Amino acid sequence: MSSTEPKQSPSTRPDIAGTDAQPPVETALTVEEEGLELPVSHEEFEGLQRELDQALAKADEHWKLYLGAHAEMENLRKRAEREVQNAHKFALERFFGELLPVCDSLELGLAAASDAVDIAKLREGVELTLRQLTMAMEKFGAREVNPLGAKFDPGQQEAMAMLPTDQAEPNTVVQVVQKGYLLNERLIRPAKVIVAQAVPRPAG
Repeated sequence: MSSTEPKQSPSTRPDIAGTDAQPPVETALTVEEEGLELPVSHEEFEGLQRELDQALAKADEHWKLYLGAHAEMENLRKRAEREVQNAHKFALERFFGELLPVCDSLELGLAAASDAVDIAKLREGVELTLRQLTMAMEKFGAREVNPLGAKFDPGQQEAMAMLPTDQAEPNTVVQVVQKGYLLNERLIRPAKVIVAQAVPRPAG
């Protein structure tokens, strides 16, 4: 070859006859397009494809079930939060509803007291108001502890003093200074009481 012959780049050179260089991608496509040797038979391939489709459908079904369950759980959580908030906010609603007649009765008593006072009617009104209040408290599980004449119980009573007397058995409540109260059988205030004790015998 002379030095004046034009040079050709490798990409423009004509293919050399007899060369065995083949692009690997074209070979793979050719095998796929022509359906040459496969590791499984056609029937097995179709069976595997069906199983894959069924597995994908099952996975999609489970995913939708999961999304539905998750949304339902989220709704339940939000609903429970609202109910707890409302329970805290309106827990005393019924109790105050029961107290409203007591409030009305007290207002009527005050209005009557501003006119000519009738002691008998005023007492009657106070007693009525007290009964209304007691009934409202009992509806919510509150009841009074009035141990007059009973044996002293340190679990529900608080002794304010001991009174020597022969009119009652020793360790008996002879006076209730302040009533106690239970709420659903739980002590919320002990009764303050005076308890009898034996009269000291004179010396000699």
